[in-house]
Formats: sequence, structure tokens, C-alpha cells
Amino acid sequence: MNKIIVAIDGHSSCGKSTMAKWLAKEVGYIYVDTGAMYRTITLFAIRNGLIQSKTGHDSSSVEIDEEQLKTKLQDVEIGFVLDPKTKLPLACLNGEIVEDQIRGMEVSSMVSPIAALPFVREKLTMQQKQMGEKKGIVMDGRDIGTAVFPQAELKVFVTASAEVRAMRRFKELQEKGEQNVDFDEILKNVQERDYIDSHREISPLKQADDALVLDNSNLTKDEQNKMLLDMFNQAINK
Repeated sequence: MNKIIVAIDGHSSCGKSTMAKWLAKEVGYIYVDTGAMYRTITLFAIRNGLIQSKTGHDSSSVEIDEEQLKTKLQDVEIGFVLDPKTKLPLACLNGEIVEDQIRGMEVSSMVSPIAALPFVREKLTMQQKQMGEKKGIVMDGRDIGTAVFPQAELKVFVTASAEVRAMRRFKELQEKGEQNVDFDEILKNVQERDYIDSHREISPLKQADDALVLDNSNLTKDEQNKMLLDMFNQAINK
């Protein structure tokens, strides 16, 4: 059976990565979380004092030392290693596993401005294109079906209401032990990220003309997975 490229795009906290991981495992494909790649660069920028927020967790008021970041980015290596237990990829920054560090609110609140930088997108888009050369890959992000793999045989655009996505993120952070999270702050972050992602000049978040829409606001995981697998089977059998 011929292998295809599956491009899954959509808004933040809509479950793209969970769905993409499940599908990749189900059909035996390689999974790549491009959001983790941008989060890893954001973590690098935070650690090196190259990005700062004036008002706490607010993505609309960050300052980035773009010149220094562009220079230092040449020495940044982003990759993945497989978790021996889950068989899923863990993000690495220069050989260090940083999967847990990139999922907190600090990184979440600053990743969209970092992802909007042209030189950051250029570096990661090139790496992502190389990853998909042999096909048999499921990749999720914001511009996979429009910029990275416009030739993908299956493009899915995932969405859900901002309130639903904020509640999912709220519960996820609580389950990880972050008890001081505020729902209204998370909702504001989700809405800000939507705006920044959709309005950036380079590869903005948008639905590809030939993408299939999957709104999972009111779907269970089993229901959304069934829909996704049906989409995959239809694409593979064309």
C-alpha cells in the first residue's frame, strides 16, 4: 500500500497532537509535532534571556531580541527521541529532553510571537519538509497543509470553540500539578494565540482549500478518532 502524508492543522489546544499521535500509532506512521519544535525554540529564547513579557503570561506584550536569537539559532539543534514506554516522540533541545518544560504556561504564552518570526519559520519548515520526504508521516501544526506540505494527500483542519479549548488546557495543567492556573487567563491566552497565529505575515494559520474540517467541540475522543481514521482510509484508497 502506498504511503501518504497526513497534514493536520488547527487552533491551539484543539487536540491536534493527541489525534495525530493516535493516528500515527494506529496506521504505523511516523508522528511529528511541529508545535513542539516552535515551543522548544521558545524555551531556548527564554533560557537565554532573548524574550521577555512585560505583563506576565501575555503574548501580546513580549519583547524579543531578534538579532541575538537569529545568531544563536544557528547553534540550536531540535530533534525527537522515542519514549521507550509510550513509543511516542519527546522533544529535545541540543540533546536534552525538554518535553515537560515546553508544555507550561510560560512557554505557551510566548510561543506565538516566536513562531511568527520569518527566520524561525524558515529554519523549521526546511527541517519539516526533509522529515516528510519518504512519506508515511503524520505531522500537525498551523501551516502544514498550506506551507510545509501543500501536496499532502490528506489535510485535516481541526477546530473547537475557544471556551472548550481553554477548559481542556485548564484541566491538562491541573492534572500536571499546576494548581495556580487561572481559567480566564488561559482563555485569554487561547484567544490571543488564535489572533497572532491567524494574522502573522509568514504562513498564517488558515484552512487549506482542500482540507477536511473536524470540529471536535462536542465529540468524544473515540468519535473524533473514528472520523479521522475514516478520512485516512478514504485518502489512502483514492
